[in-house]
Amino acid sequence: MEALTGHGRPLAYEQSASSAPEHGLGESEINNLLLLAGAVVDHAARLLVRGRAHIGGLISKGDRDYASRVDFQIEDAVREALVRSAADIPFLGEERGGHPRAPLLWVLDPVDGTTNFINGSPLCAISLALLREGQPVFGIVDLPLLGERYVARAGAGAFLNGTRLQRRGCRRLEEAIVGITDFAVADDRYMENPIHIALLAELAPRALGVRAHGSAALDLAWLAAGRMGASIMLSNRAWDVSAGVLLAREAGALTFDWDGSEHDVDSRFTLACDPALKPILLQLLGRVL
Repeated sequence: MEALTGHGRPLAYEQSASSAPEHGLGESEINNLLLLAGAVVDHAARLLVRGRAHIGGLISKGDRDYASRVDFQIEDAVREALVRSAADIPFLGEERGGHPRAPLLWVLDPVDGTTNFINGSPLCAISLALLREGQPVFGIVDLPLLGERYVARAGAGAFLNGTRLQRRGCRRLEEAIVGITDFAVADDRYMENPIHIALLAELAPRALGVRAHGSAALDLAWLAAGRMGASIMLSNRAWDVSAGVLLAREAGALTFDWDGSEHDVDSRFTLACDPALKPILLQLLGRVL
């Protein structure tokens, strides 16, 4: 099965004609939509790279919560391209919103890690996924400033720049680098940050390292690539995590909520890790919740 080529442009997956439709979509439909998504993200990545030199004024969304002109430019371009080519599929973007629920739904974070982006850090991502009944059919996480594109399709694997990802896996927390979400700003901070502080106190003496990269999509992609053993996000926003959750799953990690249930759009948190680490992460969370 050939999935990707070159810098990460998706190609059609080759499966037998007798294959059952995946997530209610036929194989040819999935292939065409994945090709469309790849081309759209190509354009979005170019906009992000060019936009570094022309960030312009920032739009405040709340206390220390900002969007840049580039966020809106990418979201508008992606929405327009997807609506033009697949008008029957609703769209949800971080900046301008859209349909929060639909049987089929595009979800986009145009710049995941905006604070990094506006301060010159390359740790930012474009995250696009197609959801079917709340679960990702395929997802793309592109890191334009690092030259990395991650693509996953449900049941067909996860890939980095065309190479299939196969995790080594950590068996103990002492061997694992753990990525954790940034401290919350705006209204979320009063509920989320006390949990965050308490969880850091539990993780710091046990994990090999704890990292806050400032991008949930990047964390989940790097988990899929084996660069981290776990990722903890104390929230669950579809545009942030849908593509990355599928990447993690397809690379062999588990994705789940605070109570151990499988992650979905209604989960409270977004947790992902090597299978052997799930019990200890749930134990640590149980101490702080």
